[in-house]
Amino acid sequence: MKVKGYAVLEANKDLVSFDFERRELRSDDIALDISFAGICHSDIHQAREEWGPAIFPMVPGHEIAGIVSAVGSDVTKFAVGDRVGVGVFIDSCRKCQPCKDGLQQYCTDGMTGTYNGYERDGKTVAQGGYSNKFVINQDYAVQIPANLDLAGVAPLLCAGITLYSPLKNWNAGPGKKVGIIGLGGLGHMGAKFAAALGAHTTVFSHSPNKEADAKAMGAHDFIVTKDPEVLKTTPADFDLILNTVSADINIEDYLRLLKLDGTLVVIGLPGKPYSVSAPTLLNGRRSLAGSMIGGIPQLQEMLNFCGEHNIVSDVEVIEPSYINQAYERTVASDVKYRFVIEASKF
Repeated sequence: MKVKGYAVLEANKDLVSFDFERRELRSDDIALDISFAGICHSDIHQAREEWGPAIFPMVPGHEIAGIVSAVGSDVTKFAVGDRVGVGVFIDSCRKCQPCKDGLQQYCTDGMTGTYNGYERDGKTVAQGGYSNKFVINQDYAVQIPANLDLAGVAPLLCAGITLYSPLKNWNAGPGKKVGIIGLGGLGHMGAKFAAALGAHTTVFSHSPNKEADAKAMGAHDFIVTKDPEVLKTTPADFDLILNTVSADINIEDYLRLLKLDGTLVVIGLPGKPYSVSAPTLLNGRRSLAGSMIGGIPQLQEMLNFCGEHNIVSDVEVIEPSYINQAYERTVASDVKYRFVIEASKF
């Protein structure tokens, strides 16, 4: 299958137009025409080889929304014309307990990433969603509700599930107080989901000009953290705090805001380890945890929830020729709140 896309040919180079091939359909595969592909900050890290050695040429992209164009002979989950999403992984071992439990992101053999890795055969390089066509096993794609805008859906396949999963795992809902650190591509989804789940939602941000946006997304409170002293007078009554930022912050300032048995979940990927003193955790039986995306069942659950509550990501739609500028703006936090590529323009 001949495909057009954009790729980075070597580390720290601009992305360029790139023609390549995907496999023909197997009996349990679906093919899709990609409508929109989101730009995730992790795409930039991998394209620039900031997370270790990468595989080039690399077609990034793991926030994929499109329309089924063909199905294999054994496909039962989808039909031609269905609206489908593909996220951060495209396969897993299917045999370990996490896979059997629908937690494929924690596959003990390692999930197969949508790009910058090898498929399960150990030979085929997986290429991502910055392209016009995609092929995937039906078990690793999800249905997109008909009422949701596909451009706004694309970032849900990574940014959305990354926030939805910990909110559900730690039982965010009515009677719970939830804090979201940061109102960027990840944080704005946390504000929307926490509020829609019925939790009292507070956004912590160093940008005062984001307060109106936070409130419009459902946040009840907005705390400006430019002056760290403000956290010392913030009541320690949070059940759950989600840290969505990758910046170097004093995590203890936020741990101290947790009530008895409260949890702070790390979602962003900071450049260096956090320093945490034992007494901060011991006092109040606080927990520091982590969470990574979600499995296929929860990915579908999240999209269904979004359909019921009309939730999508706030996006700026761009043409492929603007990808390199979008990378620079993403690094500079100059986007509200996620770039999405119009894949029909490849």
